[in-house]
Amino acid sequence: MPLLPPPAKPVDPAILLVPGLGDSGPSHWQTLWEHELDAASKVELGDWERPHRNTWVNKLNLAIHRAGRPVILVAHSLGCLAVAWWAHYEQPQRGDPVLGALLVAPPEADFFPRDERLNPFAPVPVDPLPFESLLIASRNDPWMNFHTAAWLASHWKSDLVDLGEAGHINADSGLGLWHEGLALLDRLKARIGAGNAGHNPAERIATGRLGLPSHFAAGAS
Repeated sequence: MPLLPPPAKPVDPAILLVPGLGDSGPSHWQTLWEHELDAASKVELGDWERPHRNTWVNKLNLAIHRAGRPVILVAHSLGCLAVAWWAHYEQPQRGDPVLGALLVAPPEADFFPRDERLNPFAPVPVDPLPFESLLIASRNDPWMNFHTAAWLASHWKSDLVDLGEAGHINADSGLGLWHEGLALLDRLKARIGAGNAGHNPAERIATGRLGLPSHFAAGAS
């Protein structure tokens, strides 16, 4: 009887880092993750100071398909809105090719944008995202208040993670490598795997049932 070939080893997803306005500088956690994580690479959206929505969406789409394997998106600030617009335009099948996304500190673009350069990204799509996602928000983010972030998370069907008072969750927040963020990335990966194993996909990470540290639970300050 011929021997069966060994089962194929699961392919680790590519981690695409999607920066916001002005790109992520050398001390930003996204830049540090790019150097720290073998599977991570930054999406070069270009026009960092005068972003053009469709250009950003097209370059994100190209990076996703060039990855040649499943993808996890890790977006910060305006990069989160680029991800939302990509999903709106492309209408991908759930989990194909994007398995999930960390959406960190999206900015207000509809009613009270802090910077006029965000205007081309309004109105922000509020369609449910076709992949697992965590929206990570701060209680004192100058670019979007926490209640608006919670409202957006409910429309995107993202799990809301309350990071307390962490500013815009950027280099100015003094996060360094941002180990809590890496823990959230690991939890997202586990959740994607748990969903494939038949666990309840409606289970909310903010409830703490996936073993997050207590200060990540909903309502923490």
